[in-house]
Amino acid sequence: MYMYHVYILKSFKHNRLYVGYTTNVKRRLQEHNSNNFPKTFTYRGRPWVLVYCESFLDETDARKREKSLKNYGNVFGLLKKRIIRSLESDG
Repeated sequence: MYMYHVYILKSFKHNRLYVGYTTNVKRRLQEHNSNNFPKTFTYRGRPWVLVYCESFLDETDARKREKSLKNYGNVFGLLKKRIIRSLESDG
């Protein structure tokens, strides 16, 4: 059985956040930080740091959560308030 993860990455280089969805957070973070995908949104912001992750048993739930964080600013804003110290720290 797979677990589905919604994650937030932070680029301290550009002070930007990225929301994504995956079944393997470690592999996905490595991909975001690699040189293999130069045309992606995350390429220029490297290095990215994982600052938050939620896990789901159901893929539909994970995709809905990712969409809500990407499309509804108030949902994302409330989450950012909950993890404020993680967003400010660079490790």
